[in-house]
Amino acid sequence: MLIEERILTLFRRNCQHTLTYWSVFFSFGLSIAFLGPTILDLKCQTGSTLQEITWVFFSQQLCLLIGSSIGGAFTKTLFWALIALFLSSLIISVVFAIIPLCYNVLLLALAMAVSGLAMGIIDTIANIQLVSIYKKDSAIFLQALHFFIGLGALVSPLIADPFISEHCLGSNSTENATEIIHHFRSSFRSPVILAENSPLSEPVEEKANVAYAFWIMALINLPVPIVVFVLMYQEKLLPFCPNSTPRLLDKDELAMETKAPEGTEISEPDDAGFHHGGHGNIFSCCMNGSLRGLPVTFFGIHILGGLVLFMTEGIMGVYAGFVYTYAVSAPMSLHAKMAAYLNCIFWAAVTAGRLVSIPLSYRFRSVHLLVVNLAGVIVTLLLLLILYTNRVFLFVGTTLLGLFISSVFPCLVAYTEDILEYRGCATTVLVTTAGMGEMTLQVLVGSLIQKKGTYSFLVCGLGTGCLGFLFLLSVILCNRIHRNLTGASKKAAMVEASPAPAPPASEKAAPEQKVAVKQTESIKYDSG
Repeated sequence: MLIEERILTLFRRNCQHTLTYWSVFFSFGLSIAFLGPTILDLKCQTGSTLQEITWVFFSQQLCLLIGSSIGGAFTKTLFWALIALFLSSLIISVVFAIIPLCYNVLLLALAMAVSGLAMGIIDTIANIQLVSIYKKDSAIFLQALHFFIGLGALVSPLIADPFISEHCLGSNSTENATEIIHHFRSSFRSPVILAENSPLSEPVEEKANVAYAFWIMALINLPVPIVVFVLMYQEKLLPFCPNSTPRLLDKDELAMETKAPEGTEISEPDDAGFHHGGHGNIFSCCMNGSLRGLPVTFFGIHILGGLVLFMTEGIMGVYAGFVYTYAVSAPMSLHAKMAAYLNCIFWAAVTAGRLVSIPLSYRFRSVHLLVVNLAGVIVTLLLLLILYTNRVFLFVGTTLLGLFISSVFPCLVAYTEDILEYRGCATTVLVTTAGMGEMTLQVLVGSLIQKKGTYSFLVCGLGTGCLGFLFLLSVILCNRIHRNLTGASKKAAMVEASPAPAPPASEKAAPEQKVAVKQTESIKYDSG
């Protein structure tokens, strides 16, 4: 059978939970990729400069990072986790509905910040919930979770395209600004470019059609909070729902559930039916008293794993943001319409890579997939640098890069949680550092492109990929040391807790034999 019956049974039991978290991440992908193609229309709507509007998107990335940092605080119980997901997904719909009404850049920045905070909370909670449910079997379900991000990011620009205005830029704009505007139009992720002094856009007389795109987006996202609300109702977590005992597992399901693989520890659920994994927000993780006395390798795995994702997620954000600018510039000098396909190809490859990784994560260990993927990222970026004038390989390399980098995040989350036996704050730390890498590297590479040229973004990508691979090797080495330390400490604890050794069987039998001999002698004496 392709998948063990035990995993299928576990999925059937948690089907509604899993599908809810997947749908939330599809909405997350739609939200994160929808804003890039509409930046020109938002620039005209607010009458702001290009530099001002790009910092609006930076505010969204910053608040997404903050949301990722505090999202783990809501995972203490299933009730608070679902409440946070419900409110966050509802806030995203509300924000998309009011964005067309924001005619001031400060109001738009506030709206983007609120949506970023909600998306960060969703990002952390959905990852932690799946890890808490499936534990050592979570790799395959995390791959599917991140597949839905790529699917949403692939679909969202198709929604926006029919409504984007083509007559928004003022007639006195410079050629440089026009090129950067085209870059923003074609990017599926919102890049951060610090443009030089761009003129204000001319006010638009007619109502912008892009407002309909945002309202459609709000309607598409609206079923997500409804799905979360239905799950809360099914779990009897709503205050106005009568309490009832949860459904008992039948005999076959209970046998499949309790038949865990060797070395798997089964945690007991709390009253809300939620399995605690020791997670919290990133600040409570640092002050958790239960982490005292743990070896330094325990914290080293958190830090090194976070650095791997800092690099890889930064590469993904930088490449999605600046590949269009690289393609339309010398020496490639592709036509704008042809270069626009690069973003679509990249996200399609990311989506396909995460889909293919679902069965692969079941057949192969996560660490093996990580080594192959990061090695593929480095080789692909190196070939892109060598063949920097080859237009065909630019499309081929974009596809390969998307395929290789797609599953690094879910594989690393599953790998580190497995190492730490689901006792640490790995998911919270990894999600937070991934957001930091995506936000920071976009700013740094964007400023470097202005000073050194578009070719420098590939050089930065290759250097970042090499650092990520070195950090991954450090994680693997740290894992070996950690297992040795924890294995020795467990053996010492078992020796201390073991009772005093029982006397040998021969010593126990000796007094009994003496008594029996005496009784026999006395019987012989009486009979004589």
